[in-house]
Amino acid sequence: MRKSFVIEAVMIAVYGELLVPNEPVEYFIPYSTIRELYELKDSKEPIMPDSSDDAHVRTIIVQLIELLEEPLNRKKIEKALGVPWAKSPPMPLNDAVTLTMVNSYDNEEYGEAFDPIETELILTAIREKTPILTDQIEFIEKVIEAAIPVQVYDLDDFDFAVEEGFV
Repeated sequence: MRKSFVIEAVMIAVYGELLVPNEPVEYFIPYSTIRELYELKDSKEPIMPDSSDDAHVRTIIVQLIELLEEPLNRKKIEKALGVPWAKSPPMPLNDAVTLTMVNSYDNEEYGEAFDPIETELILTAIREKTPILTDQIEFIEKVIEAAIPVQVYDLDDFDFAVEEGFV
């Protein structure tokens, strides 16, 4: 059985361990975070502090974009974009990882406390009954303070969460 997590697309590029989990995983990715991949690809601003790490992350971003633009995957995504909260069929990234795009949208349910992407992550996690993976400690703290009924894991705890079956 695949473990599921809600995550921003760029996290998959930045954290290589997410591509080689110890057990099969499915990542639910709000579509708005896919748009961020295109912005980062074209940006001149460094993504990572180290230039070799930055080049590597940019290579992974390009590979993710190419995967999503393959005709079959593009068709899956476009179909999901026609209806709010529709999901694409799972798209295999490798033997252990599948990606599912979610046509999420920020309905301002959580007001000014969360930015639109954070709100989409929260709403997707609630709808899918799936924990969120993030590297944003402030986001985790805000979710806890607001008593939002979702599980949130720091990316440093990814292997532990998958192996221990907490998801």
